[in-house]
Amino acid sequence: MILIAGPYRSGTNDDPMLIQKNMDNLEAMALPIFRKGHVPIIGEWVALPLLHLAGSKAPGDAAWNEIQYPVAHRILEKCDAVLRIPGESKGADQDLEAARQKGLKIYYHLDEIPDATA
Repeated sequence: MILIAGPYRSGTNDDPMLIQKNMDNLEAMALPIFRKGHVPIIGEWVALPLLHLAGSKAPGDAAWNEIQYPVAHRILEKCDAVLRIPGESKGADQDLEAARQKGLKIYYHLDEIPDATA
């Protein structure tokens, strides 16, 4: 399993259209990772439904802070690697630091990710 880490909220001033553009950039990496034989995961795929259930009304509210970044760190407990896509992101940088501490492989380009063996 490979966590895709990169900007989500960063650089958006919480503009929903810009946040969606960042999400599109994250998701664009998922299918190529899958086709290499791995399971891609994005923290927001887990966090967003939880935020909804927790009653989050806006990025940065109490529910957001409880869930958004901790989700990725919990996911990292199950991951083999991280793909860090370009763009400034404090959260993604925190994910990379957590991944390094766990000894996970960190990739910066899709072509660095090897095909999985059967």
